Amino acid sequence: MLKSNEKKLINRLHIIQGQMEGLERMIEGKKYCVDIITQSLAIQKSLQSFNQAMLENHLEEHVSHQLKHGNDSKAIKELAKIYSLSKK
Repeated sequence: MLKSNEKKLINRLHIIQGQMEGLERMIEGKKYCVDIITQSLAIQKSLQSFNQAMLENHLEEHVSHQLKHGNDSKAIKELAKIYSLSKK
């Protein structure tokens, strides 16, 4: 993984961690349910953004390498697996 991508991904995870801690505090503080759900949905969006960035890194680094070196089958299987998991 490129250092620049690694740093961005770690930063995203730190943000998600902070959001999770905030969500926990909201529950402990007995905040309004709609506010808690709103925060939970924001966390889900953050995770989707993280997954998108990870997928882009994988495509740039690994899939392009696999395709250049004749490992088309492996690249296709990996992408199909990710797609399948994303639909569950």
